Amino acid sequence: MKLAAIDIGTNSIHMVIVEVRGRRSFDLIDREKEMVKLGAGVFATQRLSDRAYQEGLETISRYVQLADQVGVDEIITAATSAIREAQNGEAFLSQVVKQTGLSPRIISGTEEARLIFLAVRNAIALKDGNALVLDIGGGSTEVAVGSREDFHFGYSLPLGVLRLLDMFEDKGPVGAEARGVLEAHIQMLARDSLDQAQQLGFTQVIGTSGTIRTLGEAAHLAADGDSLRSLNAEVVQISDIEDITEQLLDLKLEKRPKIEGISEKRADAIHLGGVLLVQLLNMAGVEKLTLCEASLREGLLLDYLERHVQPGGFSAATSLRHRLVAQLSQRFSSDWPQKKHIASLAQQIFDQTQPLHELGPFEREILEHAACLYDIGQYIAFRRHHKHGRYIIKNTELRGFTDEEILLIGHVVRYHRKAKPKKKHKKFKRLTHRQRRIVRILSGILRLAVRLDKTRNQRVEQVTCQSNEETLKLAVSGEGSLELEIWAAMRDREVLADALARKIKIYRGQAEAAQASPDSELR
Repeated sequence: MKLAAIDIGTNSIHMVIVEVRGRRSFDLIDREKEMVKLGAGVFATQRLSDRAYQEGLETISRYVQLADQVGVDEIITAATSAIREAQNGEAFLSQVVKQTGLSPRIISGTEEARLIFLAVRNAIALKDGNALVLDIGGGSTEVAVGSREDFHFGYSLPLGVLRLLDMFEDKGPVGAEARGVLEAHIQMLARDSLDQAQQLGFTQVIGTSGTIRTLGEAAHLAADGDSLRSLNAEVVQISDIEDITEQLLDLKLEKRPKIEGISEKRADAIHLGGVLLVQLLNMAGVEKLTLCEASLREGLLLDYLERHVQPGGFSAATSLRHRLVAQLSQRFSSDWPQKKHIASLAQQIFDQTQPLHELGPFEREILEHAACLYDIGQYIAFRRHHKHGRYIIKNTELRGFTDEEILLIGHVVRYHRKAKPKKKHKKFKRLTHRQRRIVRILSGILRLAVRLDKTRNQRVEQVTCQSNEETLKLAVSGEGSLELEIWAAMRDREVLADALARKIKIYRGQAEAAQASPDSELR
C-alpha cells in the first residue's frame, strides 16, 4: 500500500509519499517541500494574502498530481495554525476540495502536538523515561512529553516565527530593548507548559521542524565544520545555538544567508526562531538538543496506520534501532534468527575482551547492529557483498541513527570479510583515528563470530575468553562437531589479533582451552 501525507503548514507545505510495510514502518518514496509561507501577515491581518492563497493552491494541486502518478492509495491531509486563524482559511480549504478532491482537516494545536510526538518516537531512539519534544512552526510551537510507551501531554503555544515576525516593523537586526520584550513575551506564554513538562520529568529534549533543524545545522557547522548527510538524531549543544543566534540578531536580512546552513527563504525570521528556541531550552534547563527530521506529516501517516492496519511485528516498546535493523535485514531476505545468533557470539567476545579494547556501550551496539546486517549485500550479489552491504546501509534511511553510527556500522560490515582495514583504502582513511580503531576491533570480532557459524547451523553456543599479555584464548562450546567452525575462525583471526596486540588461539571447550599446549592449536 502506498500513502501520501500533505502537511499544509504556516511556513511550508510538505508532502511525503511512502510504501507501507507494517503498522509502524514504511519506506520513503518521495519527499516534497515548498516554503509558501501561508502565514505571512496572517497574524496581523487575520487573512491569507492573495499571493499565499494562490501559491498554496498551486502547490497542493501539484502534489496531488505527483501522488496520483506514483499510484498512492490514499492522501492524508491536515492544515495547521495559519488556516485555523485566517478568516479566509475555510474558503481556501474549500478551493482545495474543489480543485483536487482532497478533504483536508483542520487539526487543533493539541492534536498537532500528539501527531508530532508519534513521528518523533518513530524516528528517534528514545532513552528510558520521558522525552520533551519541541516543534517551532510558522504560527505555533508545539510542546509534547511522552515515552516509548505513552504520550503524556501536548500543548500548542501561540509562538511561531511568522507570528513573531508580525510583531516587528521590519526584518532587520533586533536591538537589546526589542529583544528583551520578545524574550519576556516568550517566557510568559511558555511558562505553564514548560513547568508541566518539568513536573513530569524528561531525560532528553528533541527538536523538530525546519526552523529548529536549520538552527541546529548552522550551529553544528559553525562549531564543528563537518557537513552532515542527515540531521536526524544528531545532537547539538545549546551554547552553540546561542552563539549562532547572537550572530543572526546582529545581521541585516541580506547578510543572514551568508551564514552556512541558513537559506534565503528562512532568512527573514530565523533570528527570531533562534531567540524562541534558546528561551525554550533555557526554560527546560538543558545543555543539548537532539535533532529530528520527522514531523507532522509522518505523524499523520503513523496515526492512519494505527487505525487501519492490523497489529503485528514489533511492539511500540521494542527499541527503535533494533526494529529498524530487523526490518532492514528481513527486507533483503536475510536469515534473521541466524543474524541474532551471530550478534550473540560477537557480543560474548566483545564483553569478555573489554579489558583489552576498553570500548563501551556505544561500540557494543554498533557491533550488534553490524552483526545483524553483515550479509545483506548478498541481495545485490555474493561477490563483493561486504562492499554492497556498506552501500545499502549508507543509502537506506535508518532513522534513529546518527551519521557516525551509520558510517561505523557500514564500515564494520564492509570489513567483516576479505581485506582487513587499511589506510590505503580511501573511505577507511577518511575516518578519524578513533573511528579507525573502533572499526578494526569490531570488524575483527565480527569476523570471528561469522566464522564460528561457518555451517550456519548455530552449533557454537558459547564463547569463553581468557587472556594474558601475549595471548587471547577462545574456548567454544556447543552441540556436534565444531571442527569446521574452529578452522574457519582460526583462518580469519588476524584482524582482531592485530587490533588487540595478542596471539589468538581457539579451542573446543573450556577444559581444553585451559589444558591445551601451543602444539594443539588448530591451524
